[in-house]
This record gives sequence, C-alpha cells and structure tokens, in this order.
Amino acid sequence: MSEIADLIEKMYGHHYTPQTIYNMSKIIYEDVSAFKDRKLDSRYSVIFMDATHISLKRQTVSKEAVYIVIGIRLDGTKEVLGFTIAPTESAFVWKESLQDLKDRGKEIVNTRKSLENQLINVLV
Repeated sequence: MSEIADLIEKMYGHHYTPQTIYNMSKIIYEDVSAFKDRKLDSRYSVIFMDATHISLKRQTVSKEAVYIVIGIRLDGTKEVLGFTIAPTESAFVWKESLQDLKDRGKEIVNTRKSLENQLINVLV
C-alpha cells in the first residue's frame, strides 16, 4: 500500500497513509465486484469483444491481456458488460467471459444461430 501512497503523492501532491489507501481500495473492490456481478439486460443487438495488452506492475512489469465486452442495447445505448485481466489472450478466458455473460442473463439477438454458440465453436 505504501507504493500506491507514494505514487499518489508524486502525481497529486497529497499524502495518504497506507491504511487510508487500504480503505479506499476495499471500497473500490466492493464497487468493482458489484459491477461485475450485476444482472444484465436480457437482450443485446450487438456484442463487441476485444482484448488489449497493457503493462502491469506486480512483482515485475509485464504486459497482460485486458479483455473487455461491450454490448449495444436494442435502443442503441452502449454498456460495458464485462472485463477481466489475464496473463495472455486465450480461448479459455474468452469462453469464461461468454459463460459469465450467459450466467448473468444475457441473450443475443441473431436470426440464424446464437452468436454465443458461434463464438464458442470458433474459440474452443
């Protein structure tokens, strides 16, 4: 936590104690968990899925894949449906992402065959 406090002080000129950083992190974690666990609309006309690689510092700095899924509702508004971070981009993580969407109530509008099934067939 002290590394985060030092970074905030360098960036913003304000010092927070490690305990304050811990408390803020706990609140943010709860908010992120609620976001990731929320029920989704039952239907989306389009779903975009992509991953990008960004540098993350853990014990060392390395690039990791950040997966993001964005849905377009039937009224045209966009919504981030989910995201996850993994060491690399893989079919297994995409399959987990799709399963998570399904478990949270998502249905895809597609007149021929469920897009979800098509994606799983390609990625698996």
